[in-house]
This record gives sequence, structure tokens and C-alpha cells, in this order.
Amino acid sequence: MTSSSSLPPKARPTRFSPNRNAQLYRALQYFARFFAWLLLSRGYKIQAARWDALKSHLALGRKLLRLGKFMENAQAALRVLSSPGETGERVTMIGRHLGYFGYLFLDNIAWANAIKFYNLQPSTAQKLNKRVMQFWFTGIVFSIAHGLLKAGRLANEVKKLQNQTWAEKSAEAERDLKLHDLQLAREAVRYQFIIDLLDVWIPATNIGLVNFNDGILGLFGQVAERELLKRCQWFAAAGKK
Repeated sequence: MTSSSSLPPKARPTRFSPNRNAQLYRALQYFARFFAWLLLSRGYKIQAARWDALKSHLALGRKLLRLGKFMENAQAALRVLSSPGETGERVTMIGRHLGYFGYLFLDNIAWANAIKFYNLQPSTAQKLNKRVMQFWFTGIVFSIAHGLLKAGRLANEVKKLQNQTWAEKSAEAERDLKLHDLQLAREAVRYQFIIDLLDVWIPATNIGLVNFNDGILGLFGQVAERELLKRCQWFAAAGKK
């Protein structure tokens, strides 16, 4: 659920970190969602229940890894608010961070209720979970809008640089470096845009805007994870150049 317009760091040796664990849990959760649906659709109710339980426990584990993350979005929104930039991009990015702030903050409360650390009335818990999904949906929609605006600006910058003529070799080399940096930024925007388009259907389904089954949502999640892997490989190759 994070985006980055900055250049990626050089590839480092793979190691398990909280972020990598979250990615692993996410991939397994989406597979479990899809596989449970597949088994249930073929009449294997007992086996489907096992995979559905695995999905639920992985979701709970991911909530644990997200504890306190809402503060990062609050700080990010303040940074964008005090930074220069295109008005449309700034507004949509602030909206994205505020949406994720509400989503993650309420998600922490939902986690506390799920582990019975803090007990809510069933009706209250249901309303809370719906509000969580509404904030998530809002954050993703703002992120999609931000991606469209930024992609357009970067495309115009690339076109402008490509149309310029340079008399000196040093100036041409500087242009090529800027084009390379812009290409990296465009790849980051494209990746986040694809992830957002795949993720948005989960909260949209949970708040009743669409009615996709777990099989479709699980497949979307698997495609999103494959995009993440492709992005990591692309950035690793780019970092070696």
C-alpha cells in the first residue's frame, strides 16, 4: 500500500525484514483466498475451511505487522503539505496518505478486537470493519488519481527533453542521465498504478460497490505480487548499471 517517486537504492542481498515478511504473508493470504474458493466451488468443504482459516490467520498476522503504521502516513501527509510541487499531485497525495491514515488507525482497533484485547459489540465491530474498508478504498482512489497526474507530467518532461537539441557532449550526457532518472520514476509510478488497480477491488467489494468473489480477488492479489517481484528485479538490474 506504499508508493515511491524517488529513485530506488542499489540492490542489496536478500534478507527477511518486517517488510519482506509482510509481502510473504500477503502472497500466501491471496493464494489461500483463491484456493479456499476453488475447493469450496468443487465441493471440498473441509479442505476449503482449512485454507479459509489459514487466510484469516495470515490476515491477522499482517494486521500485527501494521501496528502503528498510521503515524508514517500522518508524517508523510505533513511533508507533502509543506513541500513544493504540482498542486494536483500534492492534493491527491495528501488525500492518499489521509485515507491510509484512517484505514491503518482503525485497522489497529479492529486487530485489538479480533484478538479480544479490546471487546467491541458485534454491530460496532461490523461498522468498524466497513469504515476500515471505506478509508482503504478512499486512499487507493486518491493514489490512482495521483498516479495518472504524475504519469502525465513525467511523460511531458520526457518528451520535452527528447525534443531538445544539444551542441555539447557534456550537455547531451546530462540529458541522458535525466532521461534515465525519469524512466526510473515512470516505472515506479506504473508499478504503483497497477497495484492500486488490482487492490481497489477488495475494499470496493467489502463496502458493496462491486460483488467479486474470493477467487477473483485472490487472483488479483497473485498478479499484484508478481508485479512486485518484477519491479524488484527491474530495480535490481537498474541499480547495477
